[in-house]
Amino acid sequence: MGCQRNGFKKENFILSVDVGTTSIRCHVYDKEAKIQGACTTKVVPLYPEVGYVEMDPDAIWKGFVTVVKGAVQDAGVQMRQIDALGISTQRGTFTTWDRRTGVPFHNFISWQDRRAANLVKSWNSSCTMKAIKGVMKMLYCVTRQKRMLAASLITFSTQHVTFRLVWALTNYKQVRQAVAEGNCCFGTIDTWLLFKLTKGEVHATDYSNASSTGIFDSYQVWCKCIDIFSKFWCEFFFVISMADQQAAVFGECCFDVGDVKITMGTGTFMDINTGSKPHTSAAGLYPLVGWKIGSEVVYLAEGNSADTGTAIKWAQELELFSDVRDTSSMACSVSDSDGVCFVPSFSGLQVPLNDPKACASLMGLKPSTTKSHLVRAILESVAFSKVSCSVIECAVFLPFCLRMDGGVSSNDFVMQLTADLLGRKVARPQNCEMSCLGAAFIAGLGVGFWKTKEELKKLQSTDEAFLPKGTSKSGAHSPSQEYIPVLQSWERAIQRSMNWYKP
Repeated sequence: MGCQRNGFKKENFILSVDVGTTSIRCHVYDKEAKIQGACTTKVVPLYPEVGYVEMDPDAIWKGFVTVVKGAVQDAGVQMRQIDALGISTQRGTFTTWDRRTGVPFHNFISWQDRRAANLVKSWNSSCTMKAIKGVMKMLYCVTRQKRMLAASLITFSTQHVTFRLVWALTNYKQVRQAVAEGNCCFGTIDTWLLFKLTKGEVHATDYSNASSTGIFDSYQVWCKCIDIFSKFWCEFFFVISMADQQAAVFGECCFDVGDVKITMGTGTFMDINTGSKPHTSAAGLYPLVGWKIGSEVVYLAEGNSADTGTAIKWAQELELFSDVRDTSSMACSVSDSDGVCFVPSFSGLQVPLNDPKACASLMGLKPSTTKSHLVRAILESVAFSKVSCSVIECAVFLPFCLRMDGGVSSNDFVMQLTADLLGRKVARPQNCEMSCLGAAFIAGLGVGFWKTKEELKKLQSTDEAFLPKGTSKSGAHSPSQEYIPVLQSWERAIQRSMNWYKP
């Protein structure tokens, strides 16, 4: 593709923005999916009270505009050479705003926010929920519909938008008044950006973001969300949005049933392609819509841990190390963690434990404990968070090779330990920012920049692959038994960290 100007053919590009929890980044991609220009700015989280995590909507918008302009300038191209803009956003972070003026009523309430923890706890333990679960279990026994089984197992979480939205409606008078007047817009970050980009003409979301809120029923794709290929004209180019983890799955080209990607950024997210039907989990994996392209709907099963990158950043601020790149060698410099266990639950515990009152903790400290032992314990906790009953439950899905991305995937110790624990080959891509690439792939397919998924697969590049220890030449593999006692100690530490904070 290209545009003709003054007799010369100019190359065209795809622009992609990823609005994450700690940063907003923009990349300019060429036909080979190589980055030709980039720009990044930080997201400044706000902590007005203990357990509250917010973001300034205007700051998010200004950051978005800044990185778009910066990346295009860095690439040395003009806006007319951009065919489409793909946007991937963190999920479950929402705000409300005035429909007429576009002015937010309050800050974005982050997916990490725990202000609704008491409300979540009261609902999970309520007689109403117990009755609903009992009825749904009986209906499942009669109908054998997996949707009924899912309803009988559901446990609410503070990561779901539902209860934080109830909190906002209860505590913000101006929101209640705007709702009564029919003048209130609600939306996650993708909705807010689309609203701003189209100067208030479009108030919409897509299936991938909607299915991550806890409001949308993934078993019935019926609501008026935008199709992944619904495009909005924004002065220069078409715009397509997608949730960040689903975008990362697409960026890793996990198009087939059983394909798995693990993203380790601010949090750890494991997503399994379950095909055309949502997976009903007994261990807490959440069914999501991966993407909807035309009539094709692809589902994912997801488990997550919220504080992977947060834990490493915290350790760095404590000066356990000066450069993150040193952590792998520090962990390898000792044979074990000297019995130290670290629980990285700064934002509580997610599935399958679902305890927003859990605390982060270091246990098993001794006079012999060194910085290297502490660093190893922290890195071990990152890998352990992925090896839960959720993973074991879906072991049937796991292929021989898993793909891992995100900033923490640059750590060789974590990569090797993950391979050993799962008994699987773990591949790290050359470009670890898969959410940005996935949004670019989606946008590019939507405008014909790339033609097929097979073409996208050919653009994949692997930086390094980590094989589980003891893998034979025939490819035989099984999870490492070496770490079972350590993993069991870590699980005991988790139990002691639960229900720490008072209601």
